[in-house]
Amino acid sequence: MSTLRYRKAHVGGIDVFYREAGKPGQPKLLLLHGFPSSSHMYRELIPLLCDNFHIVAPDLPGFGQTDMPPRDAFKYTFDHLAEIIDGFTEAIGFDRYIVYVFDYGAPTGFRQAVKHPERIQGIVTQNGNAYVEGLSDGWNPIRAYWESPTDAHRHALRALLTPEATRWQYVHGITDESQVSPDGIALDNYYLAREGAHDVQLDLFLDYQSNIALYPTFQAYFRKHQPRLLAIWGKNDPFFLPAGAEAFKRDIPDADVRFLDTGHFALETHAGEIADAIRTFFAP
Repeated sequence: MSTLRYRKAHVGGIDVFYREAGKPGQPKLLLLHGFPSSSHMYRELIPLLCDNFHIVAPDLPGFGQTDMPPRDAFKYTFDHLAEIIDGFTEAIGFDRYIVYVFDYGAPTGFRQAVKHPERIQGIVTQNGNAYVEGLSDGWNPIRAYWESPTDAHRHALRALLTPEATRWQYVHGITDESQVSPDGIALDNYYLAREGAHDVQLDLFLDYQSNIALYPTFQAYFRKHQPRLLAIWGKNDPFFLPAGAEAFKRDIPDADVRFLDTGHFALETHAGEIADAIRTFFAP
């Protein structure tokens, strides 16, 4: 097993923290996390795959150990997150890679695929949505903010940033909550408690509508380029429904779609199964 290293790359005026494992020369695998987590969510998956892949897992701007510039100096939009990750992959020499996307990582990674289709050697989407039918009613409070971006609607969404809400995201749909480590929950809540972090996340809630506007563009990319795609989904996810996973086959008939009896953070309970699926699907 290769040594896990913790590094930073200076991109777009900020320091991007990332975890790296595996050896150069192996297939490159880029892991993109979601809300409200960080690359820490891949702590169990990386050791299971580092003998097969050269792995890099960055923290998005405003998350984890990556810089969180003030909002008047950095625009917190998904276009900007994708721009930083684009520069990051170029800075570390990830010229061709498989991308693993989850939650916020999906619209970030799919923007990379649309912009640089020649760089994408495959996609693993774990509860990473690209279809309207994948959005549950759990999005309704955020939809209300999109439709009427008032202070009242913004303030109402602060309920999604509480420690209780973070824990609920981790354990909802889990058959045995004792399988979920409290460490990831505690770490996410630590980062969310930083000064200014709530407003960063509220800005991203508002901008998430830009991702839905791009769904037809993402789907056109899937149809045209037919990337190798493994959709492996926690079927009890309260935000992204199984229909969102099944929809990938509409545009990529050869997509492999699998469901796990778990929730949104499927790696908390099924890291071994997900690692096995990735190794098998992308076997030489």
